[in-house]
Amino acid sequence: MAWEVDAYVASLTSVSEHTHAAYARDVRQFVEWAERGGCAAPAALDHRVLRRYLAYLDTRGFARRSIARKAAAVRSYLRYLKRHDVIDTDPGRALRAPKGQARLPRVPRRSEAAALLDGVQVATLDAAEAVERADPEVDPVTLAVLRRDLAILELLYGTGIRVSECCGLTVGDLDLVRGHVTVLGKGAKVRRVPLGEPAADALSGWLAAGRPVLATDGTPPGPVFLNRRGRVLTPRDARRVLEAHPLADGRTLHPHALRHAYATHLLEGGADLRVVQELLGHADLATTQTYTHLTRERLRAVYEATHPRA
Repeated sequence: MAWEVDAYVASLTSVSEHTHAAYARDVRQFVEWAERGGCAAPAALDHRVLRRYLAYLDTRGFARRSIARKAAAVRSYLRYLKRHDVIDTDPGRALRAPKGQARLPRVPRRSEAAALLDGVQVATLDAAEAVERADPEVDPVTLAVLRRDLAILELLYGTGIRVSECCGLTVGDLDLVRGHVTVLGKGAKVRRVPLGEPAADALSGWLAAGRPVLATDGTPPGPVFLNRRGRVLTPRDARRVLEAHPLADGRTLHPHALRHAYATHLLEGGADLRVVQELLGHADLATTQTYTHLTRERLRAVYEATHPRA
């Protein structure tokens, strides 16, 4: 009870599900380590103990980015303890962890993204024709899954929403007539994102002719996307969708790669950085600026590959 870990975890209401799980795990691991080292209560913590913990993580072979995240979780936890008078001073205020080198996301090029979506659309049309011919090799479930996959891919690339946001969509969040989708993002922030015609058409086809096929008696009416068992689609299910539809060279994409592609292709097309920030739902413009580095690298690569004096 002295460490108040459960109370701290319960207080994490304004972060994403992923951050909530990571911080809860990191703080519990820190407390276990501290107790093994002789700290019976939070009052025994000081800056030297925290520095020893970071050194311990380094010796265990954690990446610098992982250590930075764990340090951020500990700082958040100690702020909570200080705010609730569990400790008199916050030893985490001066705690600094080395940040890992920022990794630029690898994204599909425009032509690769177009080929991916066109390929799934053609497969869906072929499956629809096969079902109409009563072809025994293609059943309605296979067609429904293809309709769903096409809708997911068009939505992720056409709106740039996070995979968790995609899985959390309800039918009421979609306005296919006006062409926008309302998204509940990180920190419980709501934003409205434009929806292109290909994505709207794919969603319309899925909702009208695909979702009813996969739905069961126990399927809730609200969620947009379902898995094969009629349950609400999870981020893991969404990753399987991408794995089922590799690029032409055989590479498979993570769902987040389509969000990266959305931002990168907008900027390459001349979109304003702050507009892209709003569309992505980034709280900090610096996060969006990552994609400007990526586009500059692409421009440099094109220059070096094509200019005779490069």
